[in-house]
Amino acid sequence: MSAIEETVEVRVPVHTAYNQWTQFADFPRFMSSVREVEQVKPNLTHWVVGVGPLRGRFQAEVVEQRPDAYLAWRSTGRGHTHSGEVCFRSTAADRSTVTVRMRMHPPGFAFRLAAASGLLRGAIHRELGRFKEFIEAVGEESGAWRGTIGDGRVSPGEPEPPRSRVPHWPVG
Repeated sequence: MSAIEETVEVRVPVHTAYNQWTQFADFPRFMSSVREVEQVKPNLTHWVVGVGPLRGRFQAEVVEQRPDAYLAWRSTGRGHTHSGEVCFRSTAADRSTVTVRMRMHPPGFAFRLAAASGLLRGAIHRELGRFKEFIEAVGEESGAWRGTIGDGRVSPGEPEPPRSRVPHWPVG
């Protein structure tokens, strides 16, 4: 098993960082390793990821979610076996920290080698940096889901505000 923790400070309010993070389908706009995300239900997503020659698909279930504070997930099914959490903390009116913690059981030799050599940690660090660049550049979220998830229940929470037109952020 490989465990990774990375934190980044972003120059946006905590609700902006959190709201953008809940827009899973937008991840390919700023994360180079994420090719596609389909939101099946509020607590279920299908992911296509890839770094270099490595590619994979997995399904993730959000097991706990609290607006502006916390989101935890776990992969389901075969293949990419991992779980993680993202914690959001306000550090000032216009600043917040985003901490990602992941635990992975990488399938196959190539993924195990990437985990052991620190390549996965570096990839998570870079992707979190891309999130920082993206959200600071646009300054607002592209949407929001303000519901809660816990104890096997999904509570829809507040309705989603109208989506703004956020320009595409090139990944490179």
